[in-house]
Amino acid sequence: MEETDGISRKDPLAVIKKLDEDVFNSIKNLEEIAFSDGEIPVKYKILMAMVIDAVLGAEEGVKSLVKAAIDVGASKKEIAEALRVAYYVGGAGSIYTAARGLRDLKI
Repeated sequence: MEETDGISRKDPLAVIKKLDEDVFNSIKNLEEIAFSDGEIPVKYKILMAMVIDAVLGAEEGVKSLVKAAIDVGASKKEIAEALRVAYYVGGAGSIYTAARGLRDLKI
């Protein structure tokens, strides 16, 4: 992982951790709660987050969430179907965001 002044370039929250560790820990705790197994399996929670990032225009978020979804067993078809929801809710822009997030991934 590349570093500049002790801050990782790959972890977008590394700078927050260095600036305010309490806020960083709060975010990480909420992430753990939000993405833990429950009535909704983790895979579907990750796909929901991917859809939200696509709609909001967060291509790096789409990219990292697609990787996470694949790591927990999501198929290409599941990712594609989830992106249909993004398209319905957010319009064509969400598909362009997803495409930019996906272009470097080998899926």
